[in-house]
Amino acid sequence: MNDLINKKCVPCEGGIVPFDISEIHKYQKKVDGWNILKDNKDIYFLEKNFKFKDFKKSQDFVNRVGEISEKEGHHPDIHFGWGYAKININTHAIEGLCENDFILAAKIDEIFNV
Repeated sequence: MNDLINKKCVPCEGGIVPFDISEIHKYQKKVDGWNILKDNKDIYFLEKNFKFKDFKKSQDFVNRVGEISEKEGHHPDIHFGWGYAKININTHAIEGLCENDFILAAKIDEIFNV
């Protein structure tokens, strides 16, 4: 079992250094299928696309992601529509990635795979 699933996101209000690319790649191995991308400000984020059979299934998934996000106090950017959801995760307060982002990704994967 992924050790990240058993962890809880720790509130982050800045003041920590985001992961460098080697640390990002180390954690990327612990989550399934999440891409590491950079935005137009060179800030790293996680992204994953999810496919569903219809709008209702994608909406139900997004609602479950919202519930987990509230429990963890860590909120992704979510785009969804008929048969799909795209989730982007990073820690805005540090403009990059930290362990919280990978914890949330692991928990999202867990509900998708149920």
